[in-house]
Amino acid sequence: MITNALSSLWAEPRATDAPERVSRDWVLVGVLMVTALLEGTLREDVTWRLVVTIVAVGLAPVLLWRRTHPLVCVVVGFGTGMALGLASLLGGIPGVGLNTMVYILVLVYALVRWGSGREIVIGLAVVAVAAVFSIATDYTGPTELFGGFAVLAAAAAGGAAFRYRAESWRRALGQIRSQERVGLARELHDMVAHHVLAIVVQAQAGRAMSGQRPEAALEALAAIEGEASRTLAEMRAMVRVLRDGAPAEYAPQPGVADLVSLARRDPVPVVDVELPDDLDELPLQVDAAVYRLAQEALTNALRHARNASRVEIRVVEGAGRLRLRVTDDGQIDPARSVNHGFGLLGMTERVQLLGGTLRAGPAPEGGWAVDAELPTKVRR
Repeated sequence: MITNALSSLWAEPRATDAPERVSRDWVLVGVLMVTALLEGTLREDVTWRLVVTIVAVGLAPVLLWRRTHPLVCVVVGFGTGMALGLASLLGGIPGVGLNTMVYILVLVYALVRWGSGREIVIGLAVVAVAAVFSIATDYTGPTELFGGFAVLAAAAAGGAAFRYRAESWRRALGQIRSQERVGLARELHDMVAHHVLAIVVQAQAGRAMSGQRPEAALEALAAIEGEASRTLAEMRAMVRVLRDGAPAEYAPQPGVADLVSLARRDPVPVVDVELPDDLDELPLQVDAAVYRLAQEALTNALRHARNASRVEIRVVEGAGRLRLRVTDDGQIDPARSVNHGFGLLGMTERVQLLGGTLRAGPAPEGGWAVDAELPTKVRR
């Protein structure tokens, strides 16, 4: 288990959300340089005053690269600390350095927060060696020993905690974006399938009527042009949404009240829509879902119901539920019962997301029926 954990850590890539150098980084470095200069100048018990002041002031700018080069910064920072310790050991002078240099703990945090797995392992090894070397050259007692290791561990743990939180948030956002893309794909399928089928029906009707009424062909072409224009506009809007960072102009989503636009009495089959007179205000999700469900069910009926003369769309509200029923009187295509395709899958997903139910299949009285039931109050 430990081997697997180390292998996983070793293969961990760098954090992807590392921000660029910002103004507060320069402020931090400036404050630390001034603080080190003041401590080196005003503090009375400083050994090698000039040397340690120059080291503390000169090392502070390393913090500017702590996110982009965390391992290099750790090696430079703790390597400098070991060099001072070695110099004090050779000179026989304990306690060389300024208290301000505690800022190198920020490098430990940055290493774990932003570095790759390899950089973390190597960097923590360097920190451990520097800590052991410091104890060996300047041991002052168990209190400072355990306290020093606790501070180092806290800095590393803080970096790990923030890294884990950022990664969890990134994954959650990824899941949300994936769900949004699935929803957009479902909308795209419903929209394109409906409009393209309407174009096909208009073309077939124009061709069938052109012999009896030549002007019918022109009427069909005009209808096809309008339908194609609407399809192109909606597809362009959908593509803008799918492109990251591209602005999108959101049009109002069609709802239950717009179902009347699906009704048509020529050509065959006749599409009849019946809505309740006193329909209460519905949540936007439910309102849009009912329209898309009816649109997809109608598209499937026009595509698969052979010799259908009538398609009925009925909406009933009551007892906190909204019921949608779409039926046709056509002959059932055997392939329709076997291969449901993406249309029915998208309808099922849409209904389940809102806590509803969906049934689709042959109706007892003949033809095909789609029954959807949705709650009129969406849980948040």
